[in-house]
Amino acid sequence: MSKLSGITPSGHVHLGNYLGAVRRWAREGGADDLYFVADLHGMTTPHNPAKLRSLAREQLAVLIAAGIDPERVFVQSDLARELGALTWVLECTCNYGEAARMIQFKEKSKGQAGVRLSLLTYPALMAADILLQGADEVPVGEDQRQHVELTRTLAKRFNGTCGEVFTVPHAVLPPAGARVKDLADPTRKMSKSARDAVGVVFALDEPDQIRRKIRRAVTDGGSVPVHAPETRPGMANLLEILAACRGGSPAELADEFTSYGAVKDAVADAVVEELRPVRSQALALLDDVAELDRVRKAGAERARERGSHRLDAALRMIGAN
Repeated sequence: MSKLSGITPSGHVHLGNYLGAVRRWAREGGADDLYFVADLHGMTTPHNPAKLRSLAREQLAVLIAAGIDPERVFVQSDLARELGALTWVLECTCNYGEAARMIQFKEKSKGQAGVRLSLLTYPALMAADILLQGADEVPVGEDQRQHVELTRTLAKRFNGTCGEVFTVPHAVLPPAGARVKDLADPTRKMSKSARDAVGVVFALDEPDQIRRKIRRAVTDGGSVPVHAPETRPGMANLLEILAACRGGSPAELADEFTSYGAVKDAVADAVVEELRPVRSQALALLDDVAELDRVRKAGAERARERGSHRLDAALRMIGAN
């Protein structure tokens, strides 16, 4: 069984991305699993091309620095020709109504004066990502489950109409990871695209930056640390981050401290140590342009080789060659 997971370079990789997904990929990924930087997905809304290109390289470096086997990582746009061809095949398999009823399209296009066509056809590109690599399972959150269901529909329809080419994938909910909240507003998730980064710890932040952000984290009324997510979300967030870094349960960790300040210091120390090797190795890779380019090219070649026979078969069966 193989899995496919991607991360979109809509911003810098943050602590929530790392603890909730990237670290798990590094620790639990199988030999046939693939992970990719989904930079093409970052083009469905207005963006800065130079920034997108830079963020894609940064994310690739972070994935490798986190411990993911370089042989299992690639950048999506390096397969743009293959994905473009397969996306067209799948657009010719998909109905307009199926694409238009996607919840994310409705939400992101609501109230917008001009909506890019790519926002509508994005699910076909996501389906191409999955089907090109022959993934059996796609770990996704609830917000992407509908897109994987559409991928299943398109794979079955193509296989039934043109001939068996595609593995029909399954959406799977990944194991519960750390749900890191914004330090400045613990009612919302930590986000790569947050307008104000004061509450976001990024994987490549310097240790002093991390300590400042955590010491300034919003806490709640009371003087004794307790894990009470409903009534004290700020302290609960800090304890959950500490538990993700050190192990143990947030409630038990709370009993170790007698003040909020002590909790913040412990969290800062734990996060700095957790991210220290990732930051060091990622920055080294980003400085070694030739090595990062070599790894990126090799990853693209492996992903291309893995999917080329499916693309060739799909084009042949639909009548393109």
